[in-house]
Amino acid sequence: MDLTTVLLLVGGGLVAGFVNTVAGGGSVVTLPILIEVVGLPATVANGTNRIAILLQNVAGVAGYRKGGVLEVRRILPLLPATLVGAVAGAWTATEISPEAMRKVFAGVIVLVALSVLVKPSRWLGGGEQRLAEPWRSLAFLGIGFYGGFVQAGVGFLLLAGLVLGGGFGLVKGNAAKVLLVLLYTPLTLLLFARAQQVDLAVGLVLAAGNVTGALLATFFAVKKGAGWIRWVLVIAAVGAALRMLLA
Repeated sequence: MDLTTVLLLVGGGLVAGFVNTVAGGGSVVTLPILIEVVGLPATVANGTNRIAILLQNVAGVAGYRKGGVLEVRRILPLLPATLVGAVAGAWTATEISPEAMRKVFAGVIVLVALSVLVKPSRWLGGGEQRLAEPWRSLAFLGIGFYGGFVQAGVGFLLLAGLVLGGGFGLVKGNAAKVLLVLLYTPLTLLLFARAQQVDLAVGLVLAAGNVTGALLATFFAVKKGAGWIRWVLVIAAVGAALRMLLA
């Protein structure tokens, strides 16, 4: 890797780590860098990105825990379905072609934008849990599958499930989202590594930026609160949509 590539990876990772930790869609920034700048096949980019995601969420969980907004007991019941879905999604992703993966990435960006722009005011505060069993487990099974399969934009889906379906406030929902992603990512990363779809050196360089972005994001999320995060959600969604239109 030359210096320009390293700087792009770290810079892109910083943006992605920040956006992922308070919203979602950060992989929309990093995946094009991995594919178009570094030159990785889409499947390898998908696997390599998980190194940065893993370390980013270690930093994010530490930051949210320090801020006192991480409610582990409320999150644990969601974990089994999310883990099963994520493992199934990652295994599926290792079996498809790079060309198919590119098409998935393109479709994901549109979903990222739509997920926040529809009634964004509903994201501002906590409330009663709206999803009862077995619908809750089915929802998080599907979200986990998506996260294991492609990752890009899964933060929006998790926030929808946690805030709109689970009654979390936006700040605590983000903390819960970061913990869930942290817990399933080692399993998905292992599957991609076994399929030889991980570039360790590139992933670690990218992770340096992601971790820095995550630390900044948790600080601002705890200090600024839900209203500020809402705007990050909207901007991230619009940026993701523009990325697809201009690609």
